[in-house]
Amino acid sequence: MEGLDSMISKGKDTFWGFLGCEFISGNGQEVKIALEAKAQHTNSLGIIHGGVLTSLMDQAMGMVATASKNVDACVTTNMNVHFVSPMKQGRLVVTAIVIHEAGRSLTTEARIHDSAGILGCISTASFRVVNNK
Repeated sequence: MEGLDSMISKGKDTFWGFLGCEFISGNGQEVKIALEAKAQHTNSLGIIHGGVLTSLMDQAMGMVATASKNVDACVTTNMNVHFVSPMKQGRLVVTAIVIHEAGRSLTTEARIHDSAGILGCISTASFRVVNNK
């Protein structure tokens, strides 16, 4: 999708690139991104920092919201996160979907799994379409 391609190409010099995100697949119904989590992504306990996990889910949900509405930008207006299992270094995959749309607002859901399929966290978020005109 053109909007997703544009986001990814612009992302290398933004927080997306800083984190080390990788685009796997996406359309207006589902987006998958990944991160090869390394030592710099961990906290003092040696597990992946909650801020990294939250940022990954926010990124994936923003991408699916933008793709679903076929617009240039959406912004997060609310986000809820549930950490269910500690995540360790290695490949993490985030799957985001749109669960509700109403006018310029969307509600999304994301889940992060590690390479063994263990669910690490779940998030829901609300997004608002940005009117750039």
